[in-house]
Amino acid sequence: MITMNTRVLDYFSTLVADDESLPLTEAALAIAQDAYPDLDLQGTLAEIDELALRAKKRMPEDIDVRQQVTFLNRVFFREMGFAANLNDFFDPDNSHLNVVLKRRRGIPISLAVLYLEIAGQLGLPVQGVSFPGHFLLRVSLPDGDAMLDPTTGRTLSESDMVEMLEPYVTSDGDSVARALRMLLEPATRREIVARMLRNLKSVYLQTERWERLLGIQQRLVILLPESIEEVRDRGFAYARLDYLRPALEDLEHYLDERPEAEDATVVELQLQELRQRTLDND
Repeated sequence: MITMNTRVLDYFSTLVADDESLPLTEAALAIAQDAYPDLDLQGTLAEIDELALRAKKRMPEDIDVRQQVTFLNRVFFREMGFAANLNDFFDPDNSHLNVVLKRRRGIPISLAVLYLEIAGQLGLPVQGVSFPGHFLLRVSLPDGDAMLDPTTGRTLSESDMVEMLEPYVTSDGDSVARALRMLLEPATRREIVARMLRNLKSVYLQTERWERLLGIQQRLVILLPESIEEVRDRGFAYARLDYLRPALEDLEHYLDERPEAEDATVVELQLQELRQRTLDND
């Protein structure tokens, strides 16, 4: 029997149904409902609103955008105390906004989501950037955009970012610089939620927490309906939990859509095993 809470998934489906109206903070927070089924979601959103209101009331008048960002950095990182969880970077709770809000510790993307929410309520032109290995913030300034580290608020130079990118690009310096320019485009809200989910997916795969992994895969299939690979991975998660018929449906659907996929043989072997197990159980 599949234990996934359909009410929670229906709620998530409603949140992410439309790109234009997708509420980033609420959708990101809703991810935590798998681990915290009794989460007071609206109460947690109200806590974030209160932080933003406190910052807004204290922001000096007649200061320019750069000074406003400096003010927010001081409030967010120094006074509120948000920072990276360096002691346990792979703790799933680093991706659960309710816990990040309580501990004041997270990973770059979860801290960025909170920063974006507060910056948005302050009217600051800040966007997220899905940079490889380390999510970033992009601030639009009159003299050009600035890139911020969402764990510290530090402004990153081009050389900083080239150095950060080098492990992910196997080519010469000029190619790295060209790749950098493309990778600094703002991320959509759907892309940000997808990256948060995939971070948790990686953690649960490594720790073999299959029930939690299935919850993440359910959400990824909802969020990215065009991604047949997420359907495949949901099928593998079903199989791990002995949900045989849903696993068969997902993996058969994957091969129907991608009969020439590089992993077609692997998927077919899994299907053969599932069919045999289904016969044995009948």
